Amino acid sequence: MSLPELFPFHGEWDRYEEELYEIYLDTIVRSGLTFGGVPVRSRYVPPTKNKGYSFWHLISEGEREEERTPDIRRCERIRWVAWLIQHATSHDRVSWWENKRGNNTHVVIWHEQENFAVVLAQRTGYFLLKTAYWVKQQRRRDFEREREEFRRSRKS
Repeated sequence: MSLPELFPFHGEWDRYEEELYEIYLDTIVRSGLTFGGVPVRSRYVPPTKNKGYSFWHLISEGEREEERTPDIRRCERIRWVAWLIQHATSHDRVSWWENKRGNNTHVVIWHEQENFAVVLAQRTGYFLLKTAYWVKQQRRRDFEREREEFRRSRKS
């Protein structure tokens, strides 16, 4: 069982963005996606260019919402998001753990070999898809530490 192929950029951004959005809708929004038997939902509000908020977090990066820019590594991995969520508990190269960010509990799903992660926020009765991204070296060390702390805490 391997990851879906990367989605190539064809040089025409507007068309590519529309194709990415259709993949997002098909694999995440309309698919009945679950993690651990619990529904995964995405956020629509506030929309940008008639596309949902969660979508932009899957294909762009930036600290401030109004300044996010497309990230081709995120874009080409759009098909990986649902695949990682679906295979988080059953694939030997995918790991997951919970972490706290303020009062929120998040689930991080990481394909370590491919340096790609998906983040879900726990909500009452569902998970909210927060983001997905290419994991840079510094974040990788944080992930390894968080994962080990979570695993140790579950053994206690």
